[in-house]
Amino acid sequence: MNKNQQMIQAVMEGKLPLPPIAELIGIRLTSFGDGSVSMEMEASKKHWNPMKTLHGGVLCDIADAAMGTAFFTTLGEGESYTTVDLDIRFLSPVTEGKVTADAHVVKRGHLLGYVECELRDAKGELIAKANSNCIVTGRK
Repeated sequence: MNKNQQMIQAVMEGKLPLPPIAELIGIRLTSFGDGSVSMEMEASKKHWNPMKTLHGGVLCDIADAAMGTAFFTTLGEGESYTTVDLDIRFLSPVTEGKVTADAHVVKRGHLLGYVECELRDAKGELIAKANSNCIVTGRK
């Protein structure tokens, strides 16, 4: 387990705090591996848009958190990263209930990585698919 994965484990165990955005939205880390992460949140009325469904930006937040964390697990000592872009397709509306985001690194190059994420509702139905590119921004 690398240093970044140890940090993620400490967050899951409550030894380190969640990032503020995860606290705000209610995102929880549920599992991780080398290049993969699962997260979940409980969608409720506080996350609604004017149509009384889960706001697309909230789905972007959990997808971005999952994909970024999956890429984070692949970083070496002294490396940091940032998301270059994020693309999402909304496939089905959600009002309330558990939303799960499963992300995995598809390709990790020297500087760039391509990451995909599937978002599912409480019934396990696919509600959105996202992808992003991440770039390594710092090296020692």
